Amino acid sequence: MRSLIYLYTFMYTKENLRIVFMGTPEFAVEGLKTLVDNNFNVVGVVTTPDKPAGRGQKLSESAVKQYAKTLNIPILQPDKLKDETFYSELKALNADIQIIVAFRMLPESIWSMPKLGSINIHASILPNYRGAAPINWAIINGEKESGITTFFLKHEIDTGNVLFCDRVEITPDDNAGTLHDKLMYRSGPLLLKTLDAVMSENYTETPQSEMVAPNTELKPAPKIFKEDCQIDWNDEPSRIINKIRGLSPYPAAWSLLRSQNGESVSVKIFEAKFTECNHGKTNGTIETNHKNKIDVFVNGGSISISSLQIAGKKRMNVAEFLCGFRNIDEYKFE
Repeated sequence: MRSLIYLYTFMYTKENLRIVFMGTPEFAVEGLKTLVDNNFNVVGVVTTPDKPAGRGQKLSESAVKQYAKTLNIPILQPDKLKDETFYSELKALNADIQIIVAFRMLPESIWSMPKLGSINIHASILPNYRGAAPINWAIINGEKESGITTFFLKHEIDTGNVLFCDRVEITPDDNAGTLHDKLMYRSGPLLLKTLDAVMSENYTETPQSEMVAPNTELKPAPKIFKEDCQIDWNDEPSRIINKIRGLSPYPAAWSLLRSQNGESVSVKIFEAKFTECNHGKTNGTIETNHKNKIDVFVNGGSISISSLQIAGKKRMNVAEFLCGFRNIDEYKFE
């Protein structure tokens, strides 16, 4: 009897589990690298097509493609995910499971293809912060923690049944860049935990609907546009600081610096700190020592800028900025 059971039972291992990995940016490379370093059988990679970049408009490869090329992993770069040629090439890879990290929204014909399903790694504590920019919005909204969640894909974006979640603290010194790295390096171990559970069929799927308390409004993480990044100097200081942190280093919070004669220039602000004080100044008014200090007056205090970038120039500290902008006190932020 045991021999008959053995014949009809297939046990997945690292070596025989056929994985197709889908991702594009540096954040996704960590997951792919973890699979390779732990001897999983990655049979193919799907990433975005090469795109023109820079002044010379040379074709630029995604971070995932660059890494996959070093290992000679087959790479697919479809322009359209519903393209029949891509569908046939993907099906020919005969994946048991697909792992998706920071990639495009997949049609059902793609995510339902593998027999074990498709697993997504998302940089938030789901069901909150579904969407394209969870890291940025968590800090912009002043959250004290974030995390990495693995879940099975389904129709609506980021709504599938949750498998595992790993939480991390957001400190007052974190910005989008540091939180990105924290979560990126947590994604590998969580991916291994998830795959081990799926291979051994030792996991529980939790519908996200069961994770939402009654009368609770979920916080979204939509794509960020330029208008989302503009600083309102009349806002509460904590919200201004969180916006600067949540958009640093990219895409960066910005403000117009306008002179007394009406000339203006756009300035990105990457680092700043709030100090409480009584000042009686109009919000946006600048105070400087012309050496290494730019303070902007806001409600209940001032915001000291330490890193910024004027349009068309490189990122600078305040001392570097003031060397080339000696009449800064004739300007105001608005």
